[in-house]
Amino acid sequence: QVQLVESGGGLVQAGGSLRLSCAASGRTFSYYGMGWFRQAPGKEREFVAAIRWSGGNTYYSDSVKGRFTISRDNAKNTVYLQMNSLKPENTAVYYCGAKPSGNSGSYYSVDNYIYWGQGTQVTVSS
Repeated sequence: QVQLVESGGGLVQAGGSLRLSCAASGRTFSYYGMGWFRQAPGKEREFVAAIRWSGGNTYYSDSVKGRFTISRDNAKNTVYLQMNSLKPENTAVYYCGAKPSGNSGSYYSVDNYIYWGQGTQVTVSS
């Protein structure tokens, strides 16, 4: 069992930045690939970014590539999402998820993540 707690969301103007954190507890954090997803009202949860357990490979959706950066600190059991140049369409609840490293499925698919946090609201005003 892994418990995930997101933080760092808030209200920011377009063009601003936020850094989200996801703190993990429970089973060994380094056994899991980690992903960030977001869900806007009335929409499905969508992939944002992911990182392998080693931190050696990262993945991004096309819409955030070049603006968002995912990173992890296994010593602190924490994964981060640095979000720059935010846009109003980035407004959503952001969730972190944990994907077992033994799961060979895609990092882009929500179905391959077995633990989720409660989410943190990000609101970008125009």
